[in-house]
Amino acid sequence: MDLKKYKDHFIVMVEAGFIAVNQADEDSAMKLFKAAMLIDPKNHLPKVGMGYMHLCKLELKQACKIFNEILAEDPNNEMAKTFLGISMSLNPQEASQGEKLLEESKEKSHDPSIKTLATSAIEFVEKFVKKNPTPTQGDGKKEKR
Repeated sequence: MDLKKYKDHFIVMVEAGFIAVNQADEDSAMKLFKAAMLIDPKNHLPKVGMGYMHLCKLELKQACKIFNEILAEDPNNEMAKTFLGISMSLNPQEASQGEKLLEESKEKSHDPSIKTLATSAIEFVEKFVKKNPTPTQGDGKKEKR
C-alpha cells in the first residue's frame, strides 16, 4: 500500500492524537499516533505524543524513556526536552535534573509556546512538588512517645 498519498493527513492525525490524549481516549490516541508513524516514520511528533500520553497518566518512567529515545536521535527536539524535564521534575529522585532541563528550555528555546510551557512547569514544581507538607500531613516521620 502506498502511504505517500496520505502525507497531507500526517499533522491532522498527530493533532487528533494529542486531542485524544487530552480527552483520556488512550485507544484512539495510540491508533492515531501509530498511523502517523506509518505515514512518516522519521518524524518524531507521534513519538512525542506517545510520551505525552504516558506523562498525562503519570507513567513517568515510560514517558522519560520515550523522550530520551527521541533526544538520542534528535538532541535539539525542544518539545521532547521540555516534556522530559516535566516528567523528571515530578519524580523526587530526578527533580533537580528535570528543573535544569526546564530552565534550559525556558532560556534557550526559540519557540514561545515551549518557553511558556517550561515557565509554567517550573512554577508548578516550585508551588506543588517542592512544597513542604502541612502540619496535618506531617513529614513522614513517626512521633516519638
